[in-house]
Amino acid sequence: MNPLHHTASLNLAQPRLSSLSHGGGCGCKIAPAVLQDILKNANSGAAFPIPKELLVGLETSDDAAIYQLNEDQALVATTDFFMPIVDDPYEFGRIAATNALSDVYAMGGRPILALALVAMPVATLDAKTIGLILKGGQDVCHQAGIVVAGGHTIDSVEPIYGLVALGLVNPKQIKKNSNAKVGDQLILSKPLGVGILSAALKKEALGHEAYQQLIGYTTQLNKPGADLSALEGVHAMTDVTGFGLLGHALEMAKGCDHDVVLNWAELPVIEGVSNLIEQGMVTGASGRNWSSYADQVSLSNACPSWAQALLSDPQTSGGLLISASAESAPRVLELLEKAGFSKSRVIGTIAQKEHPAPQVRVA
Repeated sequence: MNPLHHTASLNLAQPRLSSLSHGGGCGCKIAPAVLQDILKNANSGAAFPIPKELLVGLETSDDAAIYQLNEDQALVATTDFFMPIVDDPYEFGRIAATNALSDVYAMGGRPILALALVAMPVATLDAKTIGLILKGGQDVCHQAGIVVAGGHTIDSVEPIYGLVALGLVNPKQIKKNSNAKVGDQLILSKPLGVGILSAALKKEALGHEAYQQLIGYTTQLNKPGADLSALEGVHAMTDVTGFGLLGHALEMAKGCDHDVVLNWAELPVIEGVSNLIEQGMVTGASGRNWSSYADQVSLSNACPSWAQALLSDPQTSGGLLISASAESAPRVLELLEKAGFSKSRVIGTIAQKEHPAPQVRVA
């Protein structure tokens, strides 16, 4: 089915948004290995003294920076933006805003304010189309209980939209991606495969029901992260986005210096995704991701031939990956279920290292 039939706010006189960008959603992210090289060069030279108030910085590739304001409050600061993953401008705005706010929730914080980042080809897209993108982002922020209080706009070759997202968290309840403990259970709150769906959409090969799933998952705010921060048994959190499940699980493994063991049979997968992979509906970012960390990952023979593409698939506005004690895991699942995350699953554990460097093992 032609994806144009899915859209409600598409101006047919305008070009497809996805045709204006070389990559969409979190598939735009620079591959992990390339990013590591860039940051290594950027951070060379004289060291700048890090203020004691900076509780989370660049150390473990966490989801946001955190700066302590007082004994009970710390500021969560993050930014995220990308090119269109869908052609409907309103839905593009919703997806981009949901994705940006996710980093605040992944740290255990609650959003308080957003600023819009807007780069648009103003000679190609009309004011109505661009306005719908911004409205989509504003509506999601209102759903999160905050306002878009300003931002910045430029004329750009490709359409780009996102947010600077600010939040607050109790310094004692910060959920870094590096504090997982051996024996913890790993819980994933959303099923995998969003990047696969987006690849099919770009090739005009995505059916109506699959499109609705794409919109539904990518616009589902990770609000439970703020509530999970109060649970003592929740030790670490991150959100699964552009580096795929393997990439973000590997960041968690490196942060705590242990292995992440994933149970293939327990991974939630969006219905129909395996068939799309077998039809070649895979993003270029998936291959770049895999090249960046293949030597730090082991896949068992229990994994099907399409496992690699799924596990490295960039997840735009993906789910929370939560590391929690076995005793607290049922409470985490209960909270997620109550919040509408019906596909939440225990997908693995934190285990002792089998090699000198941490790895992700898929059993």
